Amino acid sequence: MKRLSPFFALFTLLAVLAAPLHAATSATPAVSAPAAKDASPSSPYAKAISTVTGVAISPLLGTGALGLYQNIKAKTPEEKAALPWYAQWSFILPALALVGLCACKDSIGAVLPPGMKKPLDVLETIENKASGLVAAGAVVPFTMSALSKMIVAQATPAGDMLTANGMAAVQVGAIDWSWALSILTVPIGIAVFLIVWMASHAINALILLSPWGAIDAALKGARTALLGLIALTATLSPWISAILSLVVILIAYLVAGWAFRLTIFGTIFSWDFFTLRKHRFQVAEKGENLLFSSNTLTQQGVPMRTYGRLRHEPANGKIVFRYRPWLVLPEKTVDVKLDAQVSVGKGLFISSIRCGEKTAFILPPRYRDHEDAVVRAYAIEGGVQDAGLLKAWGALKELFGGSSAKAQVS
Repeated sequence: MKRLSPFFALFTLLAVLAAPLHAATSATPAVSAPAAKDASPSSPYAKAISTVTGVAISPLLGTGALGLYQNIKAKTPEEKAALPWYAQWSFILPALALVGLCACKDSIGAVLPPGMKKPLDVLETIENKASGLVAAGAVVPFTMSALSKMIVAQATPAGDMLTANGMAAVQVGAIDWSWALSILTVPIGIAVFLIVWMASHAINALILLSPWGAIDAALKGARTALLGLIALTATLSPWISAILSLVVILIAYLVAGWAFRLTIFGTIFSWDFFTLRKHRFQVAEKGENLLFSSNTLTQQGVPMRTYGRLRHEPANGKIVFRYRPWLVLPEKTVDVKLDAQVSVGKGLFISSIRCGEKTAFILPPRYRDHEDAVVRAYAIEGGVQDAGLLKAWGALKELFGGSSAKAQVS
């Protein structure tokens, strides 16, 4: 039940917001479900599932491709004028151009040092969040609103508009009840979108953690291939595409906790990186500090990359980690046991608290250049040591007779 509670809370919130969302979308004719003339009455359901899932996997590419499809399908000037804003060339061309730039960045980044590519990865992470919000607030409500209109239209054919005594009930039959159905379908569509989007967005967070461009390109390629497979199967058979989409939704639901933690990590990383927060940040040497857990606490039931507070209690020598699952559930407290040699690893973008060769805690970018204060705050005996790319760079300089080698000779 605890696992389902965040989704019940999310559904309730979306249900409250459904009315204004539908009001915003109903002003524009709903054209996002192209199956109005499909021979199968259930085909619109399958296409709506595929549309929401595909856009959630890659919001900017999915929205641009969907808009392009709708623009090409509209034949008359009246139909083109009735298209939503994301199906206009003023959005389609910049969106697909930005997608192309990201693809070029990934192709070139596979052979570039990570330090040159990482700022662009952060920009793409921010873009993915922004386009996800746009898709969740516009494309998904349009799609689900169109589906609601189709359901109501199929449920009230012209031949059924007679009362029991034979009198026509044209006024009752003419009422558009799709707004009421949208109060249910729009929140469900947005909830499905958010679950799939979080799982897809986790790839952007993994790219921020990854030190090698080749891994980044492989992750992005797998995501694009999945989106392409859904789009391809939708042209062949809507139901095959819908079944594939349901499998994606199920997997996204099962990894929702993991994806949520990576989403929080990517958000904190991007914010710290671009706002240069390290210049305004100070380590609380006698209090608590926000950071992310790593693999040393998994045996104590703390998932990887859990965002929480680390506190050192000098009176009893304990280090305590406090966190809230899903950031809102009741707080949990774990005693941290650092048995191995402890040090602070200073990386090029991310530093960490390490136990030997294992990472105990990941420090957000705001801690960069504050590693000495972290050593003092938690009485870390191993001090500060280069890690990751900085360690590799030091070894490279030593190999070719750089400053490290000169220091040893002197």
